[in-house]
Amino acid sequence: MTDRDMYHAERLRKMVMVDTVSVKDVYDSVRFDRFHKVLEDLFPRCFSTMETHWFDGSLLLRWRAEEPKDDPVLLMSHQDVVEASGTWKHPPFGGDIADGALWGRGTVDTKGSLYCIFQAVEELMEEGFRPSVDVYIASSCNEETNGPGAERTAEYLEKEGVHLQFLLDEGGMIKSEPLKGAEGRYAMIGCVEKGTGNFRFVARGSGGHASAPGRNTPLVRLAAFILDVERHSPFKSRMNATTCEMFRRLGGGVRGPLGFVFRHAKVFSPLLEFLLPRVNRLASAMITTTIAFTTAKGSDGLNVLPQEAYVTGNIRFSHQQGVAASLEALERIARRHGVEVEVIEGHDAYPVVDHDSRAFKLVEQVIGEVFPGVVPVPYCMTGGTDARHYSNLTADAIRFAPLEINEQQYQSIHGLDENINVDTLSRGVEFYKRILGKV
Repeated sequence: MTDRDMYHAERLRKMVMVDTVSVKDVYDSVRFDRFHKVLEDLFPRCFSTMETHWFDGSLLLRWRAEEPKDDPVLLMSHQDVVEASGTWKHPPFGGDIADGALWGRGTVDTKGSLYCIFQAVEELMEEGFRPSVDVYIASSCNEETNGPGAERTAEYLEKEGVHLQFLLDEGGMIKSEPLKGAEGRYAMIGCVEKGTGNFRFVARGSGGHASAPGRNTPLVRLAAFILDVERHSPFKSRMNATTCEMFRRLGGGVRGPLGFVFRHAKVFSPLLEFLLPRVNRLASAMITTTIAFTTAKGSDGLNVLPQEAYVTGNIRFSHQQGVAASLEALERIARRHGVEVEVIEGHDAYPVVDHDSRAFKLVEQVIGEVFPGVVPVPYCMTGGTDARHYSNLTADAIRFAPLEINEQQYQSIHGLDENINVDTLSRGVEFYKRILGKV
């Protein structure tokens, strides 16, 4: 750990110490105004030089190029965090630096990368750098609650006629053995973002007193339906160009026959489509639509049979099986159990970033320069990001944060004891500086 690493950690801790937990459909101006004041104090050149736009707490800054030679680029990372309940080793908003790490909610998701973006631009300004294209920084205050910040920002840019070369948002990071058995360090670069939706599954009955229950009451039929979906998934597994390339690159670190299959993923795609859902939950989620049953309701009385009961399912749609196809597949099972299906909301998967594009190759190049020995890997994200709102503005919405994390830190995202290694911050800053120096 160098003095420079500690310098970055001491600055980032000031951001972490501000509680920016977002609440759905509520904007806490006091909380986010305080955070914005910290940003302005930490990065005075950014806020005095760049044009600043505010969307109820969500930020958009623009660094104008004197004579732009190409389309702008956008660097983005959200400022809000999820709640920090439970017992933590270090206080979630204490900003403790201990054991070579900075501890606190948001260090990984995603104040760490937001700091590196602002710090990179601040240092470039101090060094007298002049961008060759316009540079935007965006940071929503309600990404964690699917709020409107990023959507409003993207709409503003679209109305202004902006077309982006590419954007860099949160997504994959640098991790050892991202898939069990893949030895080595890999930069997981998100090129695919699945669609999201929520369905409601409803069963109806005549109700009555619980002392004399009939058969196949609403809750029983719902239970049978859930079990049927769990045991006989209606969703198809399909490899695509991105997942084939992902397994090909990961295969270089996998020993034995499985490594051979991975390195020739395109040839063995039917085998992988059959095996992965049976042996690896994460890998399976990258090649298929998934459903997770999340909420349920029956009657309001402990001794009353419900006339209507429902469960909800959160669905992540693959490219080959979107909202309409998933609805049709689930309805076939639901009909067998006397269950109705309602779509609460749903959006198909988002455009795929070509891993042979100029923007992707630039990211690959800079990863190689800043993180020697790390293998860049395109992959399919199973979670959601703000980048999805910018699909009309660029074909290269790349989901990658240049920070190296370990397994505990990965598991701490939205969990207990979130933390980031201090010695990865300097390289994160350098990554963004080099990206801007090459566009």
